[in-house]
Amino acid sequence: MTVAFRPRPSVVRRDSGLYAYERALARRGLTPIAGVDEAGRGACAGPLVVAAVILRKQIDGLSDSKLLSPAVREQLYAQILPVSHVGIVIIPPGEIDAKGLHKCNISGMRRAVAQLPCDPEYILTDGFPVPGLPAPSLAVWKGDQVAACVAAASIVAKVTRDRLMVALDERFPQYGFAEHKGYVTPGHRLALETHGPCPDHRYSFVTVARGMGENEMGAGVA
Repeated sequence: MTVAFRPRPSVVRRDSGLYAYERALARRGLTPIAGVDEAGRGACAGPLVVAAVILRKQIDGLSDSKLLSPAVREQLYAQILPVSHVGIVIIPPGEIDAKGLHKCNISGMRRAVAQLPCDPEYILTDGFPVPGLPAPSLAVWKGDQVAACVAAASIVAKVTRDRLMVALDERFPQYGFAEHKGYVTPGHRLALETHGPCPDHRYSFVTVARGMGENEMGAGVA
């Protein structure tokens, strides 16, 4: 009878550096290691972007993409791509409305890993477990701040999505997508109240539904 290999438990201190998880797994022969994260989960417009990254070289300066300036994110993005295996999935607003955000997030993570050109031996996900992955996995709380491959995935997803939102701003300049990237801000709320939603808003989100209703009421009075 074949017994499945299970690595001995390790204790990884959160202050052991950004590569501590990768080093602990590598000591047990579990390489390559993929990190998975998404961008746009809390936005009410634009796509959800999920990235899976296998780092083939150590990169200094990685961190949670939300803690980095846009310029630093772009610099790190340019460093990550040449030395990594990357899978990116872009999930449009209509699919989010039809299937639900969390279901799309889980599916997107599976699909991003499936796009990697090589099979990971272990997968680290940010925040919550993802069933159905093709290798053993671990959900790491605030993984984009403590695991290098997850931080890299966070940066790739964020830069990819930000560029898409800047392009969307050119099509719908009245919403200010280039500035707020589809997240809820006072200016975005005002634009929704004034213009109603565009096709790239997430109609199942409360903020968009309210903006649509107020816009229709205003048009009726006029």
